[in-house]
Amino acid sequence: MHFPFRSTLSFSFPRSLFLFSFLQQPSFKVSSSFHTTITRRIPFLSTMAPPSILRDTEDGSESDMGENYADINWEGLSFSLTQTDYMHVMKCTKGEKFSQGSLIRYGNIEISPAAGIINYGQGIFEGLKAYRTEDGRILLFRPEENALRMKMGADRLCMPSPSVEQFVDAVKQTVLANKRWVPPPGKGTLYLRPLLMGTGAALGLAPSPEYTFLIYCSPVGKYHEGGRLNLKVEDKFHRSIAGSGGTGGIKSVTNYAPIYTAVTEAKANGFSDVLFLDSATGKNIEEATACNIFVVKENDIFTPAIDGSILPGVTRKSIIDIAIDLGYKVIERSISVEEMMSADEVFCTGTAVVVTSVASVTYKETRAEYKTGAETLSQKLQGILVGIQTGCIEDKKSWTVQVD
Repeated sequence: MHFPFRSTLSFSFPRSLFLFSFLQQPSFKVSSSFHTTITRRIPFLSTMAPPSILRDTEDGSESDMGENYADINWEGLSFSLTQTDYMHVMKCTKGEKFSQGSLIRYGNIEISPAAGIINYGQGIFEGLKAYRTEDGRILLFRPEENALRMKMGADRLCMPSPSVEQFVDAVKQTVLANKRWVPPPGKGTLYLRPLLMGTGAALGLAPSPEYTFLIYCSPVGKYHEGGRLNLKVEDKFHRSIAGSGGTGGIKSVTNYAPIYTAVTEAKANGFSDVLFLDSATGKNIEEATACNIFVVKENDIFTPAIDGSILPGVTRKSIIDIAIDLGYKVIERSISVEEMMSADEVFCTGTAVVVTSVASVTYKETRAEYKTGAETLSQKLQGILVGIQTGCIEDKKSWTVQVD
């Protein structure tokens, strides 16, 4: 039902609490104009996310927020930030466990200039997607793997982390609160970015006294618009402190800014991305800037082994399982540049890039070209993976999680 309250109404604090409780009831529906009026009059309500609020449509009628799409050009989505409605936040002090988080309006956050994330880079992040199926469901793909990887990174950087259950529940809440931003089937995905940051103030070089776990999201299209990659092997710079004993095996925020110079130079020269070599020998391939790499020779598939310097990608892990199910032999070991240059096919995997064929790799003055197109193994693997993620192929491995 709809109550046409006057915008001049004011509320005492006890009545405000009662009103918020009333607004939370599933049977109560209000228009967006009323919600705006109420949250202006009662500031603390503006940070909360009533699950049953209706949004006015352009023709003045009302329909459930969860069934509508946001008014954006879904055909023109790129992999860039679009501001959505809500983000999820939970806090934790050093030595304690994370408490129950809450949804707040998307926006800037306040942070101390002495925070560990700003001064010492004590932070990690994750990336995962929500997919809308043809029959209207919304699916997540292996979110517990992201939760476990975040915990591994948190342990490495001396931070507490949310439990797997807290992580997955927070992701679900974020998706539901931003349901209208999940693209229509085939038009893109809702990319979710969980962050774990040392936000407490500490001048000395030591773990932060307080931590913040935050999830924001954005609808996105393809990471690489061209659909095929032309990589340049980088032989001067390395992936941050990505060698053995470094942070290459976790999604530390410190791993990414140091690659900007190499990537910027490569793109200025017409390349899609950079492929980095190991810091120990400078002879073996490791990763591109934000994805794992695979090399195909006849019926064998090779990929660099997880040795502490390679990020254990969730997509990487899934593609290995799919390939084995198809009867391919997957070998995880060191791969020299020369071996890669003589391969039949090369492809990259990652949450953002999914499975993307590599058309060419340039190393110094030598350029190698590889098979691409519909008949390649990478396209077969991509079709199966995306089919599972979007509910078009039966999920026999229980990889997908439905957002209720």
